[in-house]
Amino acid sequence: MAGPPSGRPPGPEPVRGLPRVPPPPARRPGARETPAPPARPSSPRPPARSRPAGPLVARRDPLAVREDAGRRPAGSRPVPPRRPAGRLRRFVARHGWRAYAIPLLTVATVLTLVDFVLTAGGSEPAPTAVVTGTGAPAGETPAGTAATTSPPAPPAPAEGDAGPTDVPPATTAVTYVEQGAGSVTVVPGSSAVQGSGPLQRFVVEVEDGIGVDGAAFAAAVEATLGDPRSWGSGGRMSFQRVGEAEAAAGDYDFRVSLVSPGSMERYCPGVGTGGYTSCRYGERAVINLARWETAVPHYDGDIATYRQYVVNHEVGHALGNGHQECPGPGQVAPVMQQQTLGLDGCVKNAWPYA
Repeated sequence: MAGPPSGRPPGPEPVRGLPRVPPPPARRPGARETPAPPARPSSPRPPARSRPAGPLVARRDPLAVREDAGRRPAGSRPVPPRRPAGRLRRFVARHGWRAYAIPLLTVATVLTLVDFVLTAGGSEPAPTAVVTGTGAPAGETPAGTAATTSPPAPPAPAEGDAGPTDVPPATTAVTYVEQGAGSVTVVPGSSAVQGSGPLQRFVVEVEDGIGVDGAAFAAAVEATLGDPRSWGSGGRMSFQRVGEAEAAAGDYDFRVSLVSPGSMERYCPGVGTGGYTSCRYGERAVINLARWETAVPHYDGDIATYRQYVVNHEVGHALGNGHQECPGPGQVAPVMQQQTLGLDGCVKNAWPYA
C-alpha cells in the first residue's frame, strides 16, 4: 500500500464534503491542564421530525378548506342558511322586553275602552237629588231636609194594593195635589218611646209641594203606632219617631212617607198602584195622598178610621207581614187584608189587635 503523499502531515484523512476541523493546539511541556467545566444537563428535546426529501408542498388547498368548512359529515342534517334580520327582529333586539309589553298594553287598553263604552251605553244615568226651595249650592243638602228622587231597591219583594181597574168616584171634593215636586223632606223632631218590647225607630217624611202640614201628619202616625191596639200591643214592640240627624245617619228601622198620586210610581216602581193605592217599597211605607185625604168609597166617609188602617197596613208590611184574606162574611177584616180594594163581606178594621 502506498504511503501518504509527501508534504502532508500524517493523520486521518479528511472526509470529503465536510468542513475541515483544525487539530487541537499542542500542550506545552510543564503547563497545567485546566479541567473543562462540567457539562450542563441539557433538557430533553423532542426528537426532530424528519423532513421529507424534496421541496415543501402544501397538503391541502386553502381555497378547498374554505369551501369544505360549511360541509357537514354525511348523514347529519343540513344547516339552513341564515336569513338576514328583518324589521321585527331588529325591533326586538333593540327594545328588549318592551317589544312584548307595548303590544300587550295596547290590546288591554283597547279592551278596557270597549268595555267602558258598552257599559256606559247600557246603563242609565244616576238620578240627581232634587232639593226645592232651599237656595243651597248644588250637591249640598241643607239642614232640616232629606231630599231624594228615587227609593232604594227593596230587600224583599215590594208589597201593595194593586189599583182597581175602575177607580171609584171620590165621596168628597178633591182637596189634594195630584202631582208634587217628587222630592221628600224629613219632618223635624222626635217622640218619646211608646210601648214596651223591642224598639222600632221610624222617620216621617212628606213630599215637597203637596201643601200638607208635616208636623200634623207625623203626629197622626205617632198616635196610630203608639195605640195599644197597634203592632206594639201587649209589649210585642215599642215605637219612637226620630228626626233629621238619625235619618242622615241611617239610625232608624223604616220610613213613613206621604206621597202624591203622581209620584207613587216613582217611590213604588213596578208595584202597579195606578196612582190609587199605597204600598211598601224597601224601607218605606208609602201612603198615597189621595187615600189619606179621601179614603175609599166603602169606608162611607170614615176618613179617620181609614187613616189608621192605611198606616197600620203599610207599616205591617215594613215589619214583615203579608196580606191576609177576609175570614168570612160579617167578621172583622184583618188589618193586613187589602181593604182599599174591598171588604169582601168583612167589617172594616184599622187595628192588628182590636
